[in-house]
Amino acid sequence: MRVQSLTLAAASVALLAPAAFPAAADADRPDPARPDPGPVVRDAGEVRDAGGAGDESEVRDAGGVRAADLLARVEECDQISKGRYRTDAGAPETVPVCGTEEAVFWKADLDIDCDGRPGPLCNRRTDPYFSDTTAFTQSDGRYLDAERLPYIVVPVPSRRWDHGAHGVRGGSVAAVVYEDRVRYAVVGDRGPHDIIGEASYAAAAALGIRPDPRGGGTDSGVTYIVFKDSRVSPIEDIAAAVATGERLARKFIAAADGP
Repeated sequence: MRVQSLTLAAASVALLAPAAFPAAADADRPDPARPDPGPVVRDAGEVRDAGGAGDESEVRDAGGVRAADLLARVEECDQISKGRYRTDAGAPETVPVCGTEEAVFWKADLDIDCDGRPGPLCNRRTDPYFSDTTAFTQSDGRYLDAERLPYIVVPVPSRRWDHGAHGVRGGSVAAVVYEDRVRYAVVGDRGPHDIIGEASYAAAAALGIRPDPRGGGTDSGVTYIVFKDSRVSPIEDIAAAVATGERLARKFIAAADGP
């Protein structure tokens, strides 16, 4: 998101009834100011950035869970947020947060979050809104590494929606769907109270989305499904996030068929 994170004000409340999911509004994005070396995104879901992030940046494929099956499960929206979110600063409020017994979800854009520990791809030179902190930290107390760890961003708690009240916290596991790809991530950062639709450099790259913080991301078509009361510990354990996400995604799909 092209805004400085966590300079926050209380959100106004407008209670909206459950509704069918609207399409996220497109928002203009600046052209990239430099060529993006980009990651190498392999068909099997492995991500290894061109700047040499190394083995820790590898993200395994989402196994047998199909994007179509997850999207069918979230076709209808039972809105749990007391209002809707913008996809970018100045955009209309079009995105509700929806819920089921097992998960919360929303459909939006994907802006690139490069915040956390600086590296060759995420730093103050490459990202004009870079912050060297994240809302949640690794097991060693250091901030998260957006270049290597697939994570998503949730809005800071407000009267509009308090993610903690719905079983979502740092380390919660999410399935992120884009086109025919399913990738797993953790909740790793918080953003503004009125904007939704953001994920780390590594998460975008794993989905095949251009991860350049200046001009990357995508304006629409991304579905975020966060499994309630799930948690990966330590938060930086990518393999655990994939294994937990795969298991919970299968359970989520099966729940549609009833007992």
